[in-house]
Parts: sequence; C-alpha cells; structure tokens
Amino acid sequence: MRTRTDSQDYYEDQFEINKAEKWLRSLRDQGHMDIGFLHLFMSVLVRTISQYPRLNRFVAGQRIYARNEILITLAIKKKLHEDGLETTLKIPFNASDTIFDIVSKVNEAIDSNKEEDKSNSTDNTARFFMIFPRWLIRFSLFALRTLDYLGFLPKAVHKASPFHSSAFITDLGSLGIKPIYHHIYNFGTTSLFIAFGGKEQKTEITENGKIIKHKYIPIKAVNDERICDGHYYATAFRYMRRLFRNPELLENPPDTVFKDIE
Repeated sequence: MRTRTDSQDYYEDQFEINKAEKWLRSLRDQGHMDIGFLHLFMSVLVRTISQYPRLNRFVAGQRIYARNEILITLAIKKKLHEDGLETTLKIPFNASDTIFDIVSKVNEAIDSNKEEDKSNSTDNTARFFMIFPRWLIRFSLFALRTLDYLGFLPKAVHKASPFHSSAFITDLGSLGIKPIYHHIYNFGTTSLFIAFGGKEQKTEITENGKIIKHKYIPIKAVNDERICDGHYYATAFRYMRRLFRNPELLENPPDTVFKDIE
C-alpha cells in the first residue's frame, strides 16, 4: 500500500449531543456568545489527539512519523452562496488547549480570512503556481512531491499547504446536508479526514418501553490505516463519543497529555 488512497479506511458513526447542546447554551448564557458546534467538534478532536497521539502520525517516504504538533485544516466559504470563494485554514493547537482556547484560535483565523478581498498563504501559493504554463505546473508538482517524499519540502510550502496537517475537517451541517466520505490526499501528510453533517433527531424506545427523543450528529471519517491498528482507532472514537456526552471536560486542560513513544 504505497499511497494513502491505497490504504484508506472508511468509518461512519453518530454522536449523541443532547447534553452537548444544553452545555453550549449554558456557556452562551454565561457570556460566551461566540461559541458554536464547530468549536465543540474541533475541541473534541484536539482533546482526542492529546490522549491518542498515534492519530497524529503520518506516512512519508515509506516511513511512519510522529507529528510534533497538532494542525487542523478547515475549509470555509467566505460567503454562503454558489459563487462564494472558498479557502482553507490550517490552525495550530496545543494538546493542553481548553475549548475556550480553541474558540479564540478558530474565530481569529476565520475572522482574518472571511473577507473576499483577503487571502492567506495557501491562496497566495496557489495563485503563484497558476501563473505558470500547464507543463511547468505539472513539473513543479512533480518536484514538490519528490521533495516531500525525501523530506526536503521548503518550509514556506509546508506552512502554506493545507495537506500537511494532523486532520482535515469539513462542516457539512452548515450547508444543510449529510456528511460524505472525503478521500485523504496522496500529497502531504494528512492521515485523517472527518466530515460531520447537520443535527438529526431520532425517536427511540427504551428497554422498559418508554419513548424518548435523542439528537445526534452524524460523522464520516476516512483514515490511513497504516498509522495505527483498528483497535486503537476504535478506542479513540469511543473516547470522542464520551467527550460529546461529557463536554464539560473540555473546559479544563487534560490531566495528562500522552506522547507517541513508539
């Protein structure tokens, strides 16, 4: 399995959010008006990586590496209409971040990029390459892939590239649709792509015959199976489910941040 598309696995789940919604409303009542479900989802992912650091591994040049930082890439529409420009944000986080830290970092990144006349390093790099003739673009991309394989990719390109991150997230709930399975890219080092959709309400019957309603958030994830085994992935996703059921844990730093020791 030489490439990520050769070795990608697909995972589908749904996380109960009854308690999470009440918790978010309580935070807004306390004055945290700029907090939303996207912040909660990213906080859950960052916290999960802090406890299960093998999720932060990547394969490059036929070797497995442990990443020494948490970088989450997020695609955003500058304006929510068909012709609205799209850009990507690559946001660095600390393993000890609380949800309040993550809200601040995410909102700052979005606010500085949501205007259509503003561009970031990713946009500027793409525009730079697009001024070349097509044959030179192909050669340039070949050269970048080769340098990336050998571990010599220029720092400026690495910093600008949305494909060199711990995970890629897309919020399809904001578009009113269900999540999709999004491929992971052969270029770069992103080993995990998670899409989540809009909230869904389901009526369920308990063992004693009582009818109750629960809200869920559906997710679909595509991951590189080479970075860790299935048991590790399963344990990590169960931990994510636990955090959605106990979101107050995100208000404080984790008791322990685990390091990838292998």
